[in-house]
Amino acid sequence: MSTNYLKLIQRLKTFIRKEFEAQRLHLEKQWALPLPQRVQQGYAIEGLRVKKLMGEVLKLDCRVNDSRFREGDLLVLHRGDPQGQDTIQGFLDYDDETSIDVIITGGKPFLLQDHASGWIADESMLDLSSMFMDALDQVSDTIRGREFILPLISGELAPNIDYARYERAWEATQAEGLNEGQCEALANAYASDLAYLIQGPPGTGKTYVLAHLARTLAEDGYRVLVTALTHRAINNALNNIWQIDAALPVCKVGQKGAARDLHTPNYRYFAESEFAYAEHGYIVGATPFATRSQRLANVEFDVVIFDEASQITLPLAIMGMLAGERYVFIGDDRQLPPVVSSGATEIGRTSIFGYLNGRGYETMLEITYRLNDALNSWPSKTFYENRLRPTPEVGARRLELKGDSGKWAFALSPESPTIFLDLGHRNASVRSRQEAEVVVELIQSLLQAKIHPTQIGVIAPFRAQGRTIRQLLRKVMPSEEALKELVVDTVERMQGQEREVVIVSMTTSNLAFAGRLAHFYFQPERLNVSITRPRTKLIMVGSSRVLQAQPEDLDELAWVDLLKDLLDNCTTFDISQGQRY
Repeated sequence: MSTNYLKLIQRLKTFIRKEFEAQRLHLEKQWALPLPQRVQQGYAIEGLRVKKLMGEVLKLDCRVNDSRFREGDLLVLHRGDPQGQDTIQGFLDYDDETSIDVIITGGKPFLLQDHASGWIADESMLDLSSMFMDALDQVSDTIRGREFILPLISGELAPNIDYARYERAWEATQAEGLNEGQCEALANAYASDLAYLIQGPPGTGKTYVLAHLARTLAEDGYRVLVTALTHRAINNALNNIWQIDAALPVCKVGQKGAARDLHTPNYRYFAESEFAYAEHGYIVGATPFATRSQRLANVEFDVVIFDEASQITLPLAIMGMLAGERYVFIGDDRQLPPVVSSGATEIGRTSIFGYLNGRGYETMLEITYRLNDALNSWPSKTFYENRLRPTPEVGARRLELKGDSGKWAFALSPESPTIFLDLGHRNASVRSRQEAEVVVELIQSLLQAKIHPTQIGVIAPFRAQGRTIRQLLRKVMPSEEALKELVVDTVERMQGQEREVVIVSMTTSNLAFAGRLAHFYFQPERLNVSITRPRTKLIMVGSSRVLQAQPEDLDELAWVDLLKDLLDNCTTFDISQGQRY
């Protein structure tokens, strides 16, 4: 094996060791703190009471939930000692202010029978470093790894396009009603002999293209693996495949608890599925980790499709690539990048999509079916070289109000699709009560103007602010059902979603706090995702004081200017002074 490949593998192994060591040290530090301090910092929930156990899904009630946990986080449930033997491990599947759902993965669930109350949830981790190391050893030791995967990643091997296959796929796809760019992306991905990238900016239909590509491959007899970082992304992709053709041979392999929103069959193990003895022509959804476990061990695929590939690190991508011979990466490296704990080098922070993008075997989808012309203008210019554009019909859309929107009528006016309400507050960090009250009033005005709750989304940078907003909403919403139909969450959960109206609660106005968290708070990819969720109306609620933050890092200082440029492109109302400027 060449020296370059050895160096690459060594760098990846170093990244894995540092990443898991950073996670372990963080947990040890957190667990050493007194419980009240962990709760106050958002790293634990106390006073949990068992509500119901449904198979693998445990439902728990709590008096207060101010945690910073996100769906998919690994938790340990215990009664006083997170490192003790009497614990239960699981993934957070859902949470709100008063309850959480946990998918149990290990530990001693029988303890729940004797102890219904007094449970504590702490953050935890699953040390998968050996699984990563095994995959990196395999990519070094196998023909597939040495002759295809490593040369591809290193830039020493480029895919070729079979143009007869390209033309055949183009004609078949065009008959399905896909636009020209979507047809080109699908046909190239289908005809590539090794790999292809499809960049899908907001609203361009990347999951729709994925679904048609998977169907085309399966109908031609290929065994297709659809994978992603999260179960939510995999379920969404499989549901889109099911929607275009419910008769397709498609299933998911994974825990039952992670498939509750899935329309296709789910099996714990591939051997239990109807495809276990089929030789060709099916689609399976699973995480890359499943390919290294008994769920999909030794199952071979012809094509591996990675969705949300901009969030997948190189080691995780290699793990999935080892299961197939050809690869399609679908994502957008101008949206959320991988989350790492170790302050890793560039090879750890860069996704497989970002690593391969720009080498000449990619297609960017350029037509958005979400953003109207005003909403599209700034992100297209800032992130997509002015290539992203709406269809004429979509571009002309404006918010339709069907009633009196009260004192906030000026902010909800359809004539101004992008609004900044400058409250001018000071010293807020992870929550701003003033902003939360304005956001709730805006939601009430939207509901009064006959905008349905399912068409309203609120994005906040911190879970604490989201919880504050939901607590206030609970007091004024007409029903619990209407409250659940509203999405109030962080940008991570909103990626891939869209709403007619999106309100962004900027929250922070403490300059020192903003400077310390600049790598997170001002991150351009987070900003891009936040402002590209709405179809017709974006309302930024915050304090312009945050623009005075002075991060030490020059890149982060430029990110502050980026946010300022966005707000300068909004119609601004100075709420603190009661005037518009």
